[in-house]
Amino acid sequence: MMTRRLVQLFTGLGMYGISLALFIRAGLGLDPWDVFHQGVAGKTGLSIGVVVIIVSFLVLLLWIPLRQRPGLGTLCNAILVGVFADVGLALIPAFSHLGGQIALLGGAVLLNGIASACYIGARFGPGARDGLMTGLARRTGWSVRLSRTLIEVVVLSAGWLLGGSVGVGTVLYALAIGPLVQLLLPYFLVPAAGGGARQAAESQSVDREDREGQSAAPAAGS
Repeated sequence: MMTRRLVQLFTGLGMYGISLALFIRAGLGLDPWDVFHQGVAGKTGLSIGVVVIIVSFLVLLLWIPLRQRPGLGTLCNAILVGVFADVGLALIPAFSHLGGQIALLGGAVLLNGIASACYIGARFGPGARDGLMTGLARRTGWSVRLSRTLIEVVVLSAGWLLGGSVGVGTVLYALAIGPLVQLLLPYFLVPAAGGGARQAAESQSVDREDREGQSAAPAAGS
C-alpha cells in the first residue's frame, strides 16, 4: 500500500509539472496561479519552475497563522512540480499554428486532471496552494468555493498585471478541472489503512468538495 501511494504521489507531481509546461507551450492562457508564476518569472528572469518552488514555500509560511501542518506530499509538491515544469519546457516545443496549440491545451487539461487525482488520491497532504484555500476556509468559516475564488482573483489579477498569459486556457481550466478530477479521483483514491469502504467513501466526498471549489475559479488557477 505504501509503495503504491509513493509511486502515485511522485508520478502525479511529475505529470502536474509537465502539464504546466504544456499549458505554457500552448500559449492560450494559464490557470490563475500559473498566470502569477509566469508574470513573476517574466519580471525576475527566473525560470517558471524556480518561481513555482519559491512561491510554494512563501505560501507555506501563510499556513502558520492558519495552523495548517504540511505533509510529505505538501513538501514534495512544493519542489517537484517546479522541477518537472522546467524539464517539460526544455523538452516540449512551442507551436505557432492554432491546431497544435489547441492540441497542447487539451492535453494539458487532461494530464493536469489525471495528475491531480493521482497526488490527491495518494493521501500525503495537500499542495501549498490548496492548503491555503482549505486553511482559510476553516479559520474564517467561509466555503471552500469562496475561499478559492477570492485567492485566485487576487493571484490572477496580480499575474495579469505582471504580464502573465490569460486566455481561453484560463477559462477552460476553470470550467473543466473540477469535474475532471471528480470523475478520475475514485480510480486513484487510496483508502486509509483500516478505514474500509466507508472511510474511503467519506474521504472521496471531502476531496470532491475541495476539487469542486477549484472549479469555481473565476472564468477570466498550482
